[in-house]
Amino acid sequence: MAQTQPAQARPWNPSAGFKHTDRERWICVYPAYINSKKSLKEGRRLQKQICVENPTCQEIKDVLIQSGLHIGIENKVYPRELDHRDPKCRGRVRVMLKTEDGEPFSEKFPNRDSVLTFIAETIPKLKTRIAGNQSSQQPAQTQQASKGGQKKKGRKGK
Repeated sequence: MAQTQPAQARPWNPSAGFKHTDRERWICVYPAYINSKKSLKEGRRLQKQICVENPTCQEIKDVLIQSGLHIGIENKVYPRELDHRDPKCRGRVRVMLKTEDGEPFSEKFPNRDSVLTFIAETIPKLKTRIAGNQSSQQPAQTQQASKGGQKKKGRKGK
């Protein structure tokens, strides 16, 4: 009689039942990945010179919609965030990078790093960022101008 060998145990593969187009296979983008105020230990993924100061999930969403990528928004908090209650820290964007056959959805975005770099380069060009910078500079200039014309009032020393 021929003896059969026992079946070899296969390692568990969590993505075995998923297609590339399933939402679970899309990449995750947290605002902390491109925040210039964060360190590498706190979750920043790009060089500090490329990153943006305090990006929001809404800004990331706006940039990715303009680029034509398929996205999904989730109300999640990055695990390395210290202040979980801060609404600015909340949000995760999922991005579909590959089609069903595993090819890149867009030639412009072949991998995760290309998407993160694009987001970091585009957020400063948003109208909300440009308008926000101009309005924050104007009050400071008017305050300085008003301080220059004032004289100190007080009693003269005897």
